[in-house]
This record gives sequence, C-alpha cells and structure tokens, in this order.
Amino acid sequence: MPPALACLLLLLAGCLGRQHHACRCLARVLICQESQVLQVPRDIPANTTELRFVLTKIRVIPKGAFTGLVDLEKMLISNTGLRFLPAVHKVHSFQKVLLDIQDNINIRTIERNSFMNLSSESVILWLNKNGIQDIEDHAFNGTYLDELNLSDNHNLEKLPNEVFQGANGPIVLDISSTKISFLPSHGLELIKKLRARSTYNLKKLPDLSKFRSLIEANFTYPSHCCAFTNWKRQKTELHPICSISHVKQDFEEKPGKKLQRRSAAEDFISNYGIGFDPAENEFDYGLCNEVVNVACSPKPDAFNPCEDIMGYNILRVLIWFINILAITGNTVVLIILISSQYKLTVPRFLMCNLAFADLCIGIYLLFIASVDIQTKSQYYNYAIDWQTGAGCNAAGFFAVFASELSVYTLTVITLERWHTITYAMQLHRKVRLRHAVIVMIFGWVFAFTVALLPMFGVSSYMKVSICLPMDIETAFAQAYVMFLLVLNVLAFVVICVCYTCIYFTVRNPNVVSSNSDTKIAKRMAVLIFTDFLCMAPISFFAISASLKVPLITVTNSKILLVLFYPINSCANPFLYAIFTKTFRRDFFILLSRFGCCEMQAQIYRTEISSTAHTFHTRNGHCPPASKNGDGTIYSLVPLNHLK
Repeated sequence: MPPALACLLLLLAGCLGRQHHACRCLARVLICQESQVLQVPRDIPANTTELRFVLTKIRVIPKGAFTGLVDLEKMLISNTGLRFLPAVHKVHSFQKVLLDIQDNINIRTIERNSFMNLSSESVILWLNKNGIQDIEDHAFNGTYLDELNLSDNHNLEKLPNEVFQGANGPIVLDISSTKISFLPSHGLELIKKLRARSTYNLKKLPDLSKFRSLIEANFTYPSHCCAFTNWKRQKTELHPICSISHVKQDFEEKPGKKLQRRSAAEDFISNYGIGFDPAENEFDYGLCNEVVNVACSPKPDAFNPCEDIMGYNILRVLIWFINILAITGNTVVLIILISSQYKLTVPRFLMCNLAFADLCIGIYLLFIASVDIQTKSQYYNYAIDWQTGAGCNAAGFFAVFASELSVYTLTVITLERWHTITYAMQLHRKVRLRHAVIVMIFGWVFAFTVALLPMFGVSSYMKVSICLPMDIETAFAQAYVMFLLVLNVLAFVVICVCYTCIYFTVRNPNVVSSNSDTKIAKRMAVLIFTDFLCMAPISFFAISASLKVPLITVTNSKILLVLFYPINSCANPFLYAIFTKTFRRDFFILLSRFGCCEMQAQIYRTEISSTAHTFHTRNGHCPPASKNGDGTIYSLVPLNHLK
C-alpha cells in the first residue's frame, strides 16, 4: 500500500473512531447537525480541518474544546443556543481560518481579545445575523483580519474607537443592516471594501484621509458617495512601500528602474497585489504615481446632487442680503405699527399680520443660509441629518406657514381696499376691526394647519423648501400640493381683478383728483408685478413637478428659492408701509419720543390734521359733518391716505 494512502486511511480512522452521538466525521470534517447535540465532543481529532455545529442546542462551549487544532481552516456555528462566542485562543491554527458564526440570536457581546491566537495566518470573521449588541475595545486584537462581516446584527449600535486596536485590518468590512451611527476613528487604514447598506443611522463619515486603501464602497445614502466624487489619491497612499524615502529618491533618479520586493513589505503587497509581478518578484514603483478612484454606490442623482445647500456662490451671497433686508424691513414695520399712538385701524392691523408673515420668511432664509455656511464643502456629511432631522422640518414649517399666511393676508388687504374704495360713501358698510380679526384668525388657522400636515407624513416640504427631494409619494400628498398651488394661483387672480377694479374706480373724478391717477396706477402696477414675480415661476414649476413632469432640477430650483420666492417679503414692507405718508408720520413721531426729528414729527402732525380740509376745499366742497356711530369719527380722505 502506498505510504500516502496509508496515511490518509489513518487520518480517516482517527476521525471515524471518535463518533459522538449525533456528530459524525466526513474525511477531516466534524459535523454536528442535530437538535440532540447538547455539547461539543471532547475528543475532536487534532487533524480536523473543518467544524460544523448547525441546528444544535449547544449553550456553552468549554474554553479548551478547540485546543491544538493546528490544521483548522473553517468553523461554522449556526442556529445554536450559544450565549457567548466560543473561546478560540487555544486553536493556534497554521492555516487561514474562516470563522462563520451566524444566526445565533442569544450572542450579545464580542469581548476583547476574542480571536487572539486563532490563526497565525489571516482570519475571515462572518459574524452576521446574530444578536450582537456590544463590541468591546481591542475585540480583534492579535489577528490579521482579512474580512469582518457584522451585517444584520440589528441591535448593534456602536463600533468603539479602539475596536481594531492591535489588529492588522480589516481589509473588508460589512456593517449593513445595523444601527451603527459612527465608524471608529482608528483601524480604517487598510479597508479596501466597505459595505454599509441599509445602515440608516450612519449619517456621517470620518475624515476621508483615514481611508487610505479604500477602492470600493456601498452606502445607504447617495450623499455619502458625494464625499468620494472629487476625492483623488495616489497609490502612494495605497502602498506604504511607495513612501519609503530612499526608494522614492532612487526611483526618481532612475525612472525606469523596478524595485526589488523587500521582506518588510512582502505581506502587504501580497495582500493587495497591485504592481507586483510574481514572475520577477518585483514591484513596479511607477504605479505609485497613478490616481485611484473609489467605486461608490448608490450614485448621486438629480434629486440628490453633490453640492452644498446653496449650489452657487452668488446665491450664497444673495441669500444673506435678501434675508437681512426682509428681516430688517418687516421688523421696523412691526415696531412702528405696534408702537403708534394712533388708534389701531383695519389697514394697520392687516399690515401687522403681513409684516409678521414676511418676517417669518426672512427667518426661514436666515436659517437656510446659516446651515449652508456650517456645512459648506462638507454637505455630504450633514445631508442626512439635515434632511431627516428637526432642523429641516422646522425650516419647512416656517416656509409653508409664512408663505401661505403672506399670500392670504395680501389677498385680504386687496379685498379690503377694493371694498373701502367701492363703498367709500356708504359708511354703514365699512369694514370693522372685529371683522378683520375674525378673517385673520381663519387665515392663521389655515396657514398653521397646512404647514403642520407634512410633519405627519402627508407630504414633504417640497413646495417652497429645498430640504427634501421634490417627489410626490402618494395621491394624497399630490392632492395636498395641488391644493396649495391652486389656492395661490386663485389668490393672484383675485389680487389682479381687485386692483383692476380699483383702477377704474379711482378714475372717477368724484373719488379722487385726476392728478393722482398716474401715481395710484403706478403703485398698483408695482404691487401686481411683485406678486406675479413671486408666485408665477414657483407655481408653474411646482405644478409641473406635482404632475410628475419636472421641468427644473433641484440645483436650479435654488435660484427660485433665493431670487423669486422672497420678493414679496422684501417688497411688501416698502410698498404697503414704508413708502406711505402714514408710516413716515408714525416713524418720525416715534423718533420724537426719544428727542430726535421733532421738527419733522410736528410737520406731519400738522399736515395730517389739515389734509381732509384741504382736499375738500380744493374740490369745491365743504368738509362733511362728522358722523357719530359707535364712537368712531369718519371723514373722507384722499385714496393715498387709505394706505
């Protein structure tokens, strides 16, 4: 009998001679695959190359159970009652070992030094689909870690910063379908492949310089791949041997020379295999200057572009100018109107509501601009937290609430002015302050409700905010968006119709002098034009997007956000308040309380008190007698003072 065959028979006899209950040997493989198996056999042959424990009721594996398995290449432990990882520190295998421990839901912890002395060669650890919740520092100490698979440990939330301390590797790391929120700060240098699919808590990546060897990455969010889009690195970082100073200098002096592989770098180059010619046992140093790109998925798309919140630098500047103008203008209007010594009238009350709504839009833009500055050039690391966090929801709420309240108030102001001019001679039809309060309460409730709905999943804040991609997920969400858009369009139509009616009314010489027609017509034209600039572009593109026919990208929509959306918020305080005589009167009177502009204040007091008398005298009429109703004195005044 040949010696080799005799040796093989002896090995088989050694294994077959040690059957243990439901366990059996097949060649040099020990298989325990029955529910009757309650413990690990005590006499495992020393020449065993593979262990399989599947569907057993083993709860504890003694610390010395796998002592001296120097030929071990694979250990499979699946669907058992184990509560702790097996002790493998006495295996001392001389082979490359695959440790496959899966579907053991009672295993909760990976302790420090858990795999030390498992193998003198490299180790592959498949620890997926267990119940692992905690991993201690130095857990993989003493291993040459080729691959670590921790996927589908759904309760695993953390990888400690020192978890890979003392280990060489890993080269491949898989943390898919876990709750891990941060990668460790050490031990990422040798990772070539990183898999983090369905890892929704991983929203921020460490400094890219830590990924010295990364060539392939699979993430959950497209924004993470944005980090690697413009990130280039040379193979100098991939191969530490390339950075050896004297070798580099020698190569630069003799560009055609190849580097003799040194023993210190032998293991590293054999692992990576790039630039190494086995036939010549040489390393091509010229490859060190090549650029390495990272293959990353999922790729960024039209709704998740690789750019900052403000895609253009000019927008980054303009949004600050516009939000400061909106906040300053509307704050001044509110202060003047609230502090006025004159009685609160319907126009002043409505103007207060409009100024507050436009102030909220300014605050929204300030919030967006601040986040843009904070995340500049690294938005990919903040995109997920921003899009799914409370900050974006708050910004979206402000945007929808403020825009709807502003449009609603503009419509009410227009209707009030039309009603006042149309029924100027019918004092019993005058709009009272209590009427205006009731109308505006309804407007506040409406604006608050429609702004709150997206927080309950009705839709995303896509109409006026750039927090989330502009998508329509449900029919109800589509109806919600279309409802708001149609209301805004109707509001614009109402404003146009009312101002048209006002224009033809004021042309009547019995209402206002012909010299005032041109001024009033220009004022109305400016009001309608600013409303059109604000509403038309946004409504048009939003309607097309809601009909699933988008005509504009997220990048270009930011131009609408900065240049068109806040037009009314910046223009309204000037058109409805600051440019009117009534506002200037209140402004100078307020300043006079602090000892400033007293002369101008007195001029306005005198001018306003004599306006009605001068107007009627100029038109050949005597001032009408005052009519006492509910304690309010009424008199006809020129149209420009109704504002």
